[in-house]
Amino acid sequence: MCKYRDFFRCFWLLIVGGLISIAPTSLVADNVPRRPNVILIVTDDQRPDTIAALGNPVIKTPTLDALVRQGSVMTRATCANPICTPSRAELLTGCSGFRTGVLDFGKPVSDGFPGIAKPLRDSGYQTFYVGKWHNAGKPKDFGYQKTEGLFAGGGGRWWKDQVDAHGRPVTGYRGWVFQTDDGLKQPELGVGLTPEISRHFADAAIRCVEQADTAPFFVHVNFTSPHDPLLMPPAMEGVYDPQDVSLPKNFLPRHPFPTGNLDGRDEQLLPMPRTESDVRRDIAVYYAVITYLDQQVGRILEALEATNQSDNTIVIFTSDHGLAMGSHGLRGKQNMYEHTIGVPMILAGPGIPKGKRFDAPMYLRDLYPTICELTASTIPDAIDGRSIVPILSGEQARVHDHIFGYFRNFQRMIRTDRWKLIHYPQIEQWQLFDLVSDPDEQTNLIDHPQHQDQVTLLRRKLKEWQVSVDDPCGEFNR
Repeated sequence: MCKYRDFFRCFWLLIVGGLISIAPTSLVADNVPRRPNVILIVTDDQRPDTIAALGNPVIKTPTLDALVRQGSVMTRATCANPICTPSRAELLTGCSGFRTGVLDFGKPVSDGFPGIAKPLRDSGYQTFYVGKWHNAGKPKDFGYQKTEGLFAGGGGRWWKDQVDAHGRPVTGYRGWVFQTDDGLKQPELGVGLTPEISRHFADAAIRCVEQADTAPFFVHVNFTSPHDPLLMPPAMEGVYDPQDVSLPKNFLPRHPFPTGNLDGRDEQLLPMPRTESDVRRDIAVYYAVITYLDQQVGRILEALEATNQSDNTIVIFTSDHGLAMGSHGLRGKQNMYEHTIGVPMILAGPGIPKGKRFDAPMYLRDLYPTICELTASTIPDAIDGRSIVPILSGEQARVHDHIFGYFRNFQRMIRTDRWKLIHYPQIEQWQLFDLVSDPDEQTNLIDHPQHQDQVTLLRRKLKEWQVSVDDPCGEFNR
């Protein structure tokens, strides 16, 4: 008897062998049932607490709210390395940056790590890439057969200085342009981010859905929103009044000690010290960008309806990492707090339980084997990610006992269901948080005598993990 985690592969084998039958309406021309399509939507810098249905009383996200009701939410989904390039490389390869060599910007994926599209392509899927590309090479190098709305660097000669919604100079996505996979630049669609850029990505994703033939498809959609620069989208002016926007519960004017990135580009987006007024104004535009993004995701889902493919399409929505937006006195990512290493994670469609929430920890890289399993595609042997299908099925409660995080040589983290230990090896600073009693991570318990056994245990496990991945910071973890 097949276990549930092998259900999809066994199901197709039984169909091909003629051992079970299904209704004719689900058959394609060759009398073999069509495997589910997959649309993987990845946003940029989206905090996990920016979806109304998941507890945010201010933000308006009707499309994502509907996905939450129709599918399952992984409430403890985590990015391991909170910077765009390495986080996206982990999702792309299903492997830790310690193995692929992508631990920071500008690092190419080492040879021998097939992209997530390759096993799907090899098993008969049409594979499409849409949107932001922030890794070395091109999507076609990683198994994507066709790109639409590709957005990457290389348009510096068309760049003109810009300001954001608050009149501050733009420092993100300078000179990025839409382009073809062969490098033909399309500056007429805008240089750098534009207020309506999410619409262009949705248009491209819709073209992919409409171009797909009778074979199942995988469409990987990468939005730039809500990454800075924060620009007011069309028809969003006034939707959010800064006075009605709540400050993060863990708002601080300054972070209490150096993190290794306090002078980084992201942290310079807001004046120091942070003020309540500045943070509220930023969050108001941030929410407006997410609401506009939500509308564009809705257009993609409408295209599935219009082409009669909704019932046979798995939709996965996530982000490459979160963002501080004033929490802990920070503005950007590059930290190990929950608002940043946490990401939204919604899965909906055939084979996915409806209206469920799971608190099992997972990494972004776990999506690679999960998608392979959901589509009966072969999972490469050399992969770090673990499929969460056993969690969705109820066969297992978890696939990870601990989650580890890392940022350059400045930060390391281990998290359990209850505890989080953060290490800043360059300055020998430690933090311990009880995530059950203190989910906003406001009270550092590292020096409390009653928690020293827990500190010792977590430090030992963190050290063991660092040794196992050959972490260059291991020498600091004494």
